[in-house]
Amino acid sequence: MPLQTKLSAASPATPLTLVATELERVEQRLASLLNSREPLLNEIGHYLIGAGGKRVRPMVAILTFRACGGDDPTDIIDVATALELIHTASLLHDDIIDGSETRRGRASALQRFGLADTLVAGDFLFGQAFALCGRFDERLISWATTACISLTEGEVMQGRFRHNPAVTVDDYLEMIARKTAALFAQGARIGSTLAGAPEELVERMAECGFCVGMAFQIIDDLLDVVGDGNLTGKPVGIDLKEGNPSLPVVLAIRRDPEVKRVFQKKHPTSEETALALERIRRSGVLTDVRQLAESYGRQALTALEKLAPSPYADSLACFIGQLLHRTT
Repeated sequence: MPLQTKLSAASPATPLTLVATELERVEQRLASLLNSREPLLNEIGHYLIGAGGKRVRPMVAILTFRACGGDDPTDIIDVATALELIHTASLLHDDIIDGSETRRGRASALQRFGLADTLVAGDFLFGQAFALCGRFDERLISWATTACISLTEGEVMQGRFRHNPAVTVDDYLEMIARKTAALFAQGARIGSTLAGAPEELVERMAECGFCVGMAFQIIDDLLDVVGDGNLTGKPVGIDLKEGNPSLPVVLAIRRDPEVKRVFQKKHPTSEETALALERIRRSGVLTDVRQLAESYGRQALTALEKLAPSPYADSLACFIGQLLHRTT
């Protein structure tokens, strides 16, 4: 079935509606786990998580669990909460590494609380995540740990290619596979395992999660060039300004020497960044970027074909469509 046909088969509101109760329980769990004997850790954790966020990692894990026949959501809610804690901790550390001034439409924790306290708060959230995972069997803990290791490797790899015009598309894909897609993949793997799915289906769901993560990051990169900063919660062009090798940048530096020059520059001016962004928009690479995201979307949908028909399976397909056409 063609991609657009599959994506039109479910109501756009279905994914959130079907798992709204579970996601609300995730929010409650997050709030309770942000409590610390140190008030400052409470404040930093609530500051970032309270700013919102898409909660796409919990949603993918929960939808996968339900689509694979999972019944009692208690365990998957803890897993989904742990995934969001890991993601949030990584954002705190990312902001330190990047020196980011904004996050989710407000001053970053780094700007508000300083480097040392932001770093420790990230460590606190990682600790809470693994405290949640500790009651599960060794295999599930190993999967969560593997995702965290991949995430850190992806961050280091991104740093290695920051402002580095030698970066290739293959480098970029490996980087986001580690930094973004690994957490999605393991969330889907754990969700299907907790639902009692057979091993073959577990692997297909992990593949689906991986492709969803890849598409999510590629669209994120696209929005950094053509999005509305008021909707995305971060300034447009921040990847180029900070020298981060996003896909539009990686493709454009091979076509346009001026974009390459700005990408290599440690501190480009706002005017240089704005002009380079416009050159990226005119270069034709954004069509290639969207096509690659859609390719991963098709792969994710193909991985769903082994699922038994259900509203949750339809919702996963619908969610992939929403992901590819998001504006925030």
